[in-house]
Amino acid sequence: MPARTVTPASPERPGAPIDRRGPFRPARLVTSRARQSGRQAAHGFRLADVAALVVVTVVTMIVVSDGPVWMAPLSRVLPMVAAAIIAGRLLRSVGLYRFGRRERSYVHGAGVALVVVAGALAGVLISLIAGHESRPSDIVRWSVPTVVGLLALHALWWIIVRRWRREGRLTPNIVIVGATRHAERIVGDALDQRDINVLGVFDDRLARSPESVRGVPVLGDVSALLTHRITPYVDLILVAVDPTAHARVQEVMRRLAVLPNDVALVVDDERAGPSEAVRRLADTPLAPLDIVDDPDRRAFAKRLQDIGLSAIGLLLLSPVLAVIALAVRRDSPGPAFFRQRRHGFNNEEVVVWKFRTMRQEAADAKAERQVTANDERVTRVGRFLRKTSLDELPQLINVLQGSMSLVGPRPHAIGMKTGQEESATLVAEYAQRHRIKPGMTGWAAIHGSRGPLATAEDVRRRVALDVHYIEHQSFWLDAWIIVMTVPSVLGDREAVR
Repeated sequence: MPARTVTPASPERPGAPIDRRGPFRPARLVTSRARQSGRQAAHGFRLADVAALVVVTVVTMIVVSDGPVWMAPLSRVLPMVAAAIIAGRLLRSVGLYRFGRRERSYVHGAGVALVVVAGALAGVLISLIAGHESRPSDIVRWSVPTVVGLLALHALWWIIVRRWRREGRLTPNIVIVGATRHAERIVGDALDQRDINVLGVFDDRLARSPESVRGVPVLGDVSALLTHRITPYVDLILVAVDPTAHARVQEVMRRLAVLPNDVALVVDDERAGPSEAVRRLADTPLAPLDIVDDPDRRAFAKRLQDIGLSAIGLLLLSPVLAVIALAVRRDSPGPAFFRQRRHGFNNEEVVVWKFRTMRQEAADAKAERQVTANDERVTRVGRFLRKTSLDELPQLINVLQGSMSLVGPRPHAIGMKTGQEESATLVAEYAQRHRIKPGMTGWAAIHGSRGPLATAEDVRRRVALDVHYIEHQSFWLDAWIIVMTVPSVLGDREAVR
């Protein structure tokens, strides 16, 4: 793929080149969404391993059974089932889904083999205790294909992870606020370890800051960071301002709170190594599986839900989609679909699909003029589609691709205006709605906040509802929102859509 250049959209140091790459900037920047998907792969790897253990165990039981497997004595079945369960648990608990940056492939393979041996030994012990009908040799026949299968799978996982790391999908990107001695130390540690990319430095005292910090360019002040096009690629904003300067720290943190990116404050002393936040970010290229309330686990479960339901939806609704596309084309000249750039996860720009509901010559890609009642730009078919929200159905493609979710804050057009003001400037917390992927429906939608935003109060209400959803997101809440979407949308006769 061609190299991508990200240029700042805010004031820089006078005379500075518009794109200064620095020692960390890769040829192709990878969005935070892509890196989040890479981290979540650990859960997918584990599911595949569990499936392999189930298949090998069932096939082995069929092979060693003298008759139908369901008629086999429990004393013969139990040892193999126990061995599989123990092996599966050990794969997770000893960290064989972390794929650490400095881990060796042969060490990883040895760990996989030892896990299977431990499961097999436990199975043999259970077999000896179980009685005369059990056969320890069954465990040997189970362990050989299990070792071979798991080693093959983990060799594949290893290749995938290494490729992702080469592509930058597992190397965290950070920016630093504050061209200070703390920033210099962090950049130095990063240069030595190469575990993270420091894309740039921003300093609120630009007049006194250097051109660069150990080669990493100073790209602007804090105001520049708030509107910078680099933010969708940033995993962590590290505030390296001296923590004893309380007023300055509070002001910087307050201003950065409007961004959807994670923000951390450097509090290490002069003798310490990299900050704990950076160390944690660098040391977990894949999501750990042993955290109870793991956001990556929840995001992975949400992604599985999205893939399954969107694939089924596209398959079942394909005749409906074809009929609507034909109706749109026959109603007015122009394409059946309308594509619009909107804000996605972490302020990333994504292209959202819809059925075209306006006349082609009146299409408003930037939503500078929001739709009103009896809007003359909307076609006859378009009015019906907007009233029933059927124009949103093509976004199932976005969900399947991964740029959207079934449930989440509705994606707003970039530069969308409420009255004469850009909607994003009316509420300080507006960007918080971009902390997760946008959705086809959401908590705000089933509570009547959908369609155009006529006033600043409308914007505030929608942002509040979206933030409430983000803070309470769960599988069951998503299921409830999906169930309530159709009656909520069709039962609302007052909303302008």
